Amino acid sequence: MVQATQFHYTAQHKPNQLIYGTGQTAVITGWTVKQAIAKHLHPSKYAVIGQLYSPTRGINLLIRNLLLNPHVRCLVVLNATKEDQNAGACQCLLDFFHQGVTESLTDTGRKSWAVCSRIPGYIDIEISFESLEKLRHSIEYQEAKSIPEAVNLVNDYAQRQPLPPWGLPWEFPISITEPTVLPGTNYGHRIEGKTIAETWVKIIHRIQTTGTIRPTGYDGKWQELIDVMAIVTHEPENFYFPKPNYLPIDPSFIQEYTSQILDDAPHQEGLKYTYGQRLRSWFGTDQIQQVIQKLITDINSARAVMSLWDVKHDYHDSPPCLNHIWVRIVNQELSLTATFRSNDMFAAWPANAMGLRALQQHIYTAITQNSYPQLKLGPLITISQSAHIYDDCWENAHSVITSQYPKICQRRDYTDPAGSFIITVQNGQILVEHTTPGSGEIVNCYSGKSATQLSRQIAADCPGLQVEHAMYLGSELQKAEMALLQNQEFIYEQDQRLKNYKVF
Repeated sequence: MVQATQFHYTAQHKPNQLIYGTGQTAVITGWTVKQAIAKHLHPSKYAVIGQLYSPTRGINLLIRNLLLNPHVRCLVVLNATKEDQNAGACQCLLDFFHQGVTESLTDTGRKSWAVCSRIPGYIDIEISFESLEKLRHSIEYQEAKSIPEAVNLVNDYAQRQPLPPWGLPWEFPISITEPTVLPGTNYGHRIEGKTIAETWVKIIHRIQTTGTIRPTGYDGKWQELIDVMAIVTHEPENFYFPKPNYLPIDPSFIQEYTSQILDDAPHQEGLKYTYGQRLRSWFGTDQIQQVIQKLITDINSARAVMSLWDVKHDYHDSPPCLNHIWVRIVNQELSLTATFRSNDMFAAWPANAMGLRALQQHIYTAITQNSYPQLKLGPLITISQSAHIYDDCWENAHSVITSQYPKICQRRDYTDPAGSFIITVQNGQILVEHTTPGSGEIVNCYSGKSATQLSRQIAADCPGLQVEHAMYLGSELQKAEMALLQNQEFIYEQDQRLKNYKVF
């Protein structure tokens, strides 16, 4: 007869995201919702049930929790879905127990333990190698490929005689340095880049510079901006990955991820949905094909809309982050706009953007092959109502900003879609001609003697001026006013230093 013994699992990290029992088996469900297994098990059969989404963010915290609970002697890892294989977190965890760790550097250059796996996973170097080895050799682990198999493994372990803890609880302090936040706009942020990689760096720079630090509603904190509109103008067809690749994804990952947006998926217990399932069949209509047919029939339609929000179900747990997609053809360009209610901008946005770009390309190709060969692929726009970076990514975000943001600023194209301004001093007045970009057609003229007054008039008429352009205009107008006030002792020429008449 099995001895009735109760154990109590204590989580130092992400405690509100776990299901607790009184047994000795920890269950990791990957992308399968933890409740899908918990409903088949009595709490006395398991110690804890939790989900592991990311190898780079989750394994370090999971290992810390296991070290704090040495009564856990068995581990069941459910590595069942396409999403699990794509994310790689469950496989990386299995590799940790099978192959261990080696000293290495993270992507940010910080010394860490790297899991001996083809999938990058890191554990803080502050955790002793001795404790990691003790943990690896004290826990029996099994991989499950389905929910029934996982349930059977947990039940089998529960039939054994209880084992004594493998040691005393092991706790290692962890600290997170909060970013320095500068004043900024509360709502509405426009960020534009040529590629997804460039735009991503600008996004995380804006969030870490002016984002508000708030509790997440689960465990921990995030730094957040409200209503971020990101515009990607020239992403290539096969996607741009920088070398070396500083993005949190690689080409092999994105190939699998895009299928989750483009393709339908059969219902699978424990997996709530995929974006492709919501778009292809969830509401009984293939919305992607419907949009294609709508635009072929009416190229000017403003009704090419796809919705992923299900009002009957999505006010409960785990609703989709991507809610709405709108496709529009204007000036022979096909653009796609997607709205997110909540968006992890560091770890998820690059994949989200590439998946949506693949959807945009799919719609574009279908339309051009059928009826509009002259059509061009336009920009991708995402609108993220809650655009945030989780606290466990702050260090990585800071490292990317430090290494990449200055390079992006140096490569910036300073051409302003709002046009150019030609400044001269004539007949005792400062004359400013506003011209269109490209053709140089004059669309407005300003004249006066005050740089301040002229700046205010231009700002009122052209509120969309780029920040650098506005600052440049202010300095040039001030130079023109200075030349005007010096009784013609100085000659003003735009983009040149003031010249003294006496030189001539």
